[in-house]
Amino acid sequence: MRAIWKGAVSFGLVSIGVKLYSATEEKDIRFHQVHREDGGRIRYKRTCSVCGEEVTYDDIAKGYDIGGGEMVILTDEDFADLPLTSSRAIDVLEFVPAEQVDPILYNKAYFLEPEGAATKPYVLLRDALIDSERVAIVKVALRQREQLATLRVREGVLLLNTMLWPDEIRTPDFGFLDEDLKVRPPELAMASSLIDSMTGEFEPDVFTDDYRAALQEVIDAKVEGREVVQPEEVEEAPAAAVDLMAALKASVERAKTARGEQPARGSGGGGEPTPISSARSAQKAAEKKAAKAPAKKTTAKKTAEKKTAEPAKKTAAKKTPAKKAEPAKKTTARKTAPRKSA
Repeated sequence: MRAIWKGAVSFGLVSIGVKLYSATEEKDIRFHQVHREDGGRIRYKRTCSVCGEEVTYDDIAKGYDIGGGEMVILTDEDFADLPLTSSRAIDVLEFVPAEQVDPILYNKAYFLEPEGAATKPYVLLRDALIDSERVAIVKVALRQREQLATLRVREGVLLLNTMLWPDEIRTPDFGFLDEDLKVRPPELAMASSLIDSMTGEFEPDVFTDDYRAALQEVIDAKVEGREVVQPEEVEEAPAAAVDLMAALKASVERAKTARGEQPARGSGGGGEPTPISSARSAQKAAEKKAAKAPAKKTTAKKTAEKKTAEPAKKTAAKKTPAKKAEPAKKTTARKTAPRKSA
């Protein structure tokens, strides 16, 4: 890493020489605008809108538009007279609990490295911040602009987080904030249960930029001259549940299943239905409605078959008495046998 700034942390009467390094780097894949036919870079010229001449950087000044087509021009001499007393110092203003600093204020992060013989006071300030569980509120001038920042400890190194000024934070103004929306206690309880089922330890290394990885795969394929493989499609989101409670219950069970937990069941395999079955009941009901029309036609066909079979049954019933006549003769023969022996 290359130091982008050198100065000192002013901690009471203690001065700690430090070097400033960017703590983050963007991994976005950057492109140039080129001519489609020959790949030539597209260049932009700095031209004056009044005289039309191309202007060099030495002839460029800063202008502030005051409206009505009027412009106030500021030169380097005008900026040189501005009061930047902390131009090479990081002045500690106060120490506050870290939870009192709203994360929305954080802007950019920098590592601080001790310079020369400043290692011992550097370590002293670092250990004091850890022991007190506080962060330092400081002011620092970077790139000709005074900024509010915090000093805290990360992995044994002092980290400077530049901050936005309070008047740079917008106030949300949305219509739903004025609406009288009430959440039912069961819904709130189920949402809390969902949060509990999805609670874990934050491990940033688990998350990856899938889009950047897929884009890099396309670029590598172009370079190697091989066929570009179509990235796998993302699994479609499940259909929306009938109501909020059903969606919450289904989400809780899915989160538990992902953790390897068995869903709760009643004794004997009965009891209350599971959240998933509750969420799917509406879908099954819709499927039954769709199947009602074909079911009626099938019933009508069966009725017609029964009517067709009735004459055959009646014919069989008429033939049955003729077959039963033979047992009657045998009975008569048994009764007349004793008369002959007499």
